[in-house]
This record gives sequence, C-alpha cells and structure tokens, in this order.
Amino acid sequence: MKVEFMNRDQYLQAVQSQLEKNIFYHSLALEACMGGLYDYLSPLVKGGCPEDRGIWTLAGLIHDIDYSEPYKNDHPNKTAEVLAKYDLKAPDEVLNMIKAHSPQTSGVYPTTAGQWAIFCADSLTGLITATALVIPSKKLAEVKLASVMKRFLKEPRFAAGTRREEIKMCEKPEGLNIPLEKFIEICLTSMQFISDQIGL
Repeated sequence: MKVEFMNRDQYLQAVQSQLEKNIFYHSLALEACMGGLYDYLSPLVKGGCPEDRGIWTLAGLIHDIDYSEPYKNDHPNKTAEVLAKYDLKAPDEVLNMIKAHSPQTSGVYPTTAGQWAIFCADSLTGLITATALVIPSKKLAEVKLASVMKRFLKEPRFAAGTRREEIKMCEKPEGLNIPLEKFIEICLTSMQFISDQIGL
C-alpha cells in the first residue's frame, strides 16, 4: 500500500492529540530520521528499497501513538487501536516496523531495512536532543557531529537512557550496514532540517 502524504496532516493531528509535547517532538524527529535513512539507503539497494518512502516516515511519525494511557503498558501493540479512534489505518508494513522498534514487548524483531532503521534510530533522537540542550544557545543547528559522537562514545552517563547498543546495531551487515558515525550524521542532519518544528 502506498501512503499518500496528502493525508499526513490527519496522522499528525492524531499523534499531537494523543501524546504529550516531548513525545510528540520525538515522533517528528524520528519521522525525519526515517526519511533521511531511506534517502541514504535507497540508492544503495539494488532496485531501491522495497517500500515507499512514505511507509518509513509514517512509521516514524506514529510509532509512539499508543505511548499514552490507557495503552502505554502494551506499547507498541495498540497502534491500530489508537489510530481507529481517529478513523485512521496504517499498512501492515508500517505496523510491523513499529512493532520492530520495541521487540521486547511486541515479539517482532527487525529483519527488513525499515525495521532496522526504526529500531536503531529510536533512542538516538533523545541523545541528539540532549546534546543540543546542553549548549548555550540550545539550538540544534549549532550541534556538531563530533559533539554527538563524543557524548555517545565517551560519556555513557550522558542521556543515560539512550540505548547505545541498539544504535550501534546500525553497523550490522545483515541490518543496515551503515557505519555508526554516518548513521548519527544522517539522523542529526535530518533533525536539523525540522528544528523549528521540534522546539530546537
């Protein structure tokens, strides 16, 4: 199923209605990262990535829509149920990507490029945001890749909730096969493009 993004506003409004501000901003950030990763990977895959770009970005946008009461304890398994409240649906590819970002609770482990992308990028957005918030300007535009890499590799207590081992899996040959520094660069640049939308 191809996602026509004339409808993006409907999904966007649902996510914004359902989530607190910080989780909403995180959702926008992950949407941007998924788009950036798709753009990077698609030319490298013979025949291009099998899914439409909109599949990847929609998964990023709505991946936490059930991270709210009364669904939170069963996140991310309630995505379709929450979308139904807003008369929305998502393709199976999107729902499976969303489940793959939290395999411990969904039982769905990443196997496709899109699933690996959302799994590896999910908590990286928090580290990048935290890096912006500790500089004087608090502006994402002024965050350098070297600063994020330093925080990631040499300061494990910084943004301690960051699942660094999951992010590093971006390098797995059977997954994305993207060097860690390049992966972080793609996500940082993608988030910088939408900094005004995420309060940074």
